[in-house]
Amino acid sequence: MKRSNWFLAACGTAAGLVSARAVRRRVQLSRAKHRSLAGHSRMARRAARLVPSYSFAEEEFFAADGAPDAIVQQRRAGFEQLAAIYRERFAKTAAYTAEIADGIPDIRFTSTYRVPFQFSPIVRENLSAGSFYQASSGVMLTDLDGNEFYDLTGSYGVNLLGVDAYRETIAEGAETAADLGPTLAGLHPVVADNVRRLQAISGLDAVSFHMSGTEAVMQAVRLARYHTGRTHLVRFAGAYHGWWDDVQPGVGNPLPAERTYTLADMSEKTLKVLASRKDIACVLVNPLQALHPNANAPGDSTLMGAREKPLAERQAYADWLARLAQTCRANGIVLIMDEVFTGFRLAARGACEYFGGIEPDMITYGKTLGGGLPVGVLCGKADLMKRFREDRPADICFARGTFNSHPYVMGAMDAFLRRMESDQGRVLYDGLDENWNARAAALNERLKAAGLPLRVANLGTIWTVHYLQPGRYHWMLQYYLRAEGLALSWVGTGRFIFSLAYGEAEFAKVADRFMAAAQAMDDDGWWWLPEGDARKVLRKRVVSEMLHHALR
Repeated sequence: MKRSNWFLAACGTAAGLVSARAVRRRVQLSRAKHRSLAGHSRMARRAARLVPSYSFAEEEFFAADGAPDAIVQQRRAGFEQLAAIYRERFAKTAAYTAEIADGIPDIRFTSTYRVPFQFSPIVRENLSAGSFYQASSGVMLTDLDGNEFYDLTGSYGVNLLGVDAYRETIAEGAETAADLGPTLAGLHPVVADNVRRLQAISGLDAVSFHMSGTEAVMQAVRLARYHTGRTHLVRFAGAYHGWWDDVQPGVGNPLPAERTYTLADMSEKTLKVLASRKDIACVLVNPLQALHPNANAPGDSTLMGAREKPLAERQAYADWLARLAQTCRANGIVLIMDEVFTGFRLAARGACEYFGGIEPDMITYGKTLGGGLPVGVLCGKADLMKRFREDRPADICFARGTFNSHPYVMGAMDAFLRRMESDQGRVLYDGLDENWNARAAALNERLKAAGLPLRVANLGTIWTVHYLQPGRYHWMLQYYLRAEGLALSWVGTGRFIFSLAYGEAEFAKVADRFMAAAQAMDDDGWWWLPEGDARKVLRKRVVSEMLHHALR
């Protein structure tokens, strides 16, 4: 009997120790998450479901921050004048867009979510510029009405060299692949040349080609899980790695990501989690997060306060990446650098070079590498890129795609890589960072001198707008910018993407137009502030609105 009691007591003690260890690990994991909703994906999804649907009537639209009647009338007059410009200038493009919108769900989505949802119906009715262009040249876009815009969309990251350069690379690629044509039975010989160049650029052993950056990231994660035998991936709060389930665990994904840890960027607590857990297969890093650490990619649709988080200091972010790489190596975790956006944009070898020579286990590329055509690329160490086991022939890691290594894409990639390794390409990086930092600093000086409550921040040619004060109408700036002839992507002032085709003269015109738009917005009263702690006042109004509509 005594022996039985001893055994039960020992089991109880062991169970208690195991339970205590599990609790400690759970607490450690929770502490490594960023405190924002970006760091708590499940909470973000629950919060999103609680937000009631409502929209402002006209009288509420202009006074959502409690502005006095004089400011309301000032805003109304400015809005009506802007709406008149849109009706006159963009009529054909807007009408064409409206005609086809029901057949293209993406148009409905982007037009609806350009601004905070409360303001969206009135904005869509009065400030529609459409979604179509008919021509491009140099740094300009032309819409269906013949209006010319300076292109700040950057084709969502594709357009590094300028659209004319990509016309040339696509034409050269088509000529290279002409004899084989769109035949997918095997590989065009130019693929081997692309592989050799990518091996040199990445410093890694093997290359696989895919149809998009999202697919390249999917394959990287799958291979990391296959070779480590571990289940979970780590992403950092706010980081974007494509739209598939495991890397988009919060709002926008109808399913919870059960094998994803979303941890805080640039955090000692995160390093402790990586060093202690044995289920982590890989860590994904999107270097764009240096522009807005631990925050989602900025967009005007959620801009109801101030977007004022500063970018990470370059050396500090480089030091963090070095420590992260060291921690991953010491703990058998695959480090994946997602350079789909930043590859070739920050330096000749991308963000890995820009941030001090980081040596990850895998690198994903895309966007501009396709020479203007769709592509995704994964480079990795030989042992990680292998898709089968010598000792277990039935245990494979499958990944294919019908259009992987398409001859025309491979030809355009070859033309792009040859251009980048030429004297013409190498000179593009001479003083690149200093030049674009100086341009941002000069524009900020002009904004400061004019007393305007906004600044720009940049990671090379990738820019975002920061607002120095809270306000419910910052998102209006994108419409003033459009009226001044600046074309933005659907996220509005959250991201401007310049191409390297912008010389001093072109950039000076963009800066002048940016200043004119910001000044016009200020003149129309959109940056009025309530007395006292404006942040608290505005937050209280928003919470009160939502509660009112939720309880109706």
